[in-house]
Amino acid sequence: MNGNFRIGFGYDVHRFAENRKCIIGGVEIPSDKGLLGHSDADVLSHAIADAVLGAAALPDIGFFFPPSDDSCKDIDSQKIIIRAVEEIAKLGFRVNNVDCTVIAEQPKILPHIKDMKKILSASLKVSPEDVGIKATTNEKMGWEGRKEGIGAHAVALIVKL
Repeated sequence: MNGNFRIGFGYDVHRFAENRKCIIGGVEIPSDKGLLGHSDADVLSHAIADAVLGAAALPDIGFFFPPSDDSCKDIDSQKIIIRAVEEIAKLGFRVNNVDCTVIAEQPKILPHIKDMKKILSASLKVSPEDVGIKATTNEKMGWEGRKEGIGAHAVALIVKL
């Protein structure tokens, strides 16, 4: 690997489902519907983990936590981020900072951002000030606008130790 700094990008989506919790950024958000997935379906944490792994040119979270592996069923996505951080550490990197955006018509994300930053920063081994989280709607356009699910984008900057 060349360079002291590397940038990675992550993207994830999960559709809404009945009888599921709505966990975003490690925070359970009150909602009439949750997110469907093999794990806890934390769309934001998945995008962040993929960004961290991608910055080190490693495979995505599906490689480390395959949906076919029953031991990953309903896994807390903070464990996924922690594993991503461990994997880049093996290559001599640490997370410098992340920036991400959640795209959802509902539920409202803004009231939960402070708690998300606290949880995510602990998993990433950075300070809460090094975790940027923004939320937006899709202006009622497309599948996100029709409230079919939630999407998240993330970028991560990693630095050589």
